[in-house]
Amino acid sequence: MNNIKQNFSIKDLENLCGVKAHTIRIWEKRYNLLSPDRTETNIRTYNLQSLQRLLNVTYLVNSGYKISRVSKLNSEEINEYVRRIVSDNSVKNQAINSFKISMLNYDLELFLGTYEQLLEKRTFRQIFTDIFIPFLTEIGLLWQTDTISPSHEHFITNLIKQKLLINIEKLQFSKSSKKEKAFVLYLPENEIHELGLLYINYEILLKGYKAIYLGPSIPLDSLPNMLTFHENITFVSYFTVKPEKDRISEYIKEFNEIVCRKRKSQFWILGKQVLDLPDSNTNSNHRFFHSIEDLMVEL
Repeated sequence: MNNIKQNFSIKDLENLCGVKAHTIRIWEKRYNLLSPDRTETNIRTYNLQSLQRLLNVTYLVNSGYKISRVSKLNSEEINEYVRRIVSDNSVKNQAINSFKISMLNYDLELFLGTYEQLLEKRTFRQIFTDIFIPFLTEIGLLWQTDTISPSHEHFITNLIKQKLLINIEKLQFSKSSKKEKAFVLYLPENEIHELGLLYINYEILLKGYKAIYLGPSIPLDSLPNMLTFHENITFVSYFTVKPEKDRISEYIKEFNEIVCRKRKSQFWILGKQVLDLPDSNTNSNHRFFHSIEDLMVEL
């Protein structure tokens, strides 16, 4: 069975390309830029080639080209113009567009080729912070608006996860230079979104600290055992969907009762669930970080 998404609504194009539906209709009517099909109820639908063309046209227009000029070019000419103007300052948008097309078409070769091109001029850390993080944020919005399916999201996030694991393993061969503190990274029960936590693991190792990565869905009663191995532990967790916002205070209370019963430990928390919550006071052992960058500053 072919699972590739072949047809897109004008709303899908708006979400994927960042061009308002009203503008897309004007470009169609005035410049004959796209040729959508119509359903029996006269609703526009677009194929994958139309999406690819619009992504590249949008890139050129955002780079200063006039739509009246771009609309006269065929697809090969548009691709050539895009390749010609790519520079360090514009690689980000072009790479994100390539990763979008890779995701939509389940195209492994395009993902790997784009990634290897980025590695020629960037470190992995730069690729992740400058390109993967904005791209993953956009994926979250596309998923929420039903522009992409869960299979699209899983395909691309697993490829990014593979790259993270490879780079984490490289760092794990180096001995920790800062032995005064260890970090234990885990996700709460029923929380499986681990890309953010994996990247924090990478950054902690990069800074020379010892990191113990436990992974998704860890029950609290399995954590006290960690305190027998290290005197100074900071626990780090990432709340994307669990626990629910109205349960966070209760969860932190349970953490203190179960994990910190014998010895108080620091508890650092990030993720979508705590974005709107104020940071804890200085007398508390837990801290909310509103971004990975904020946590890196603390390191």
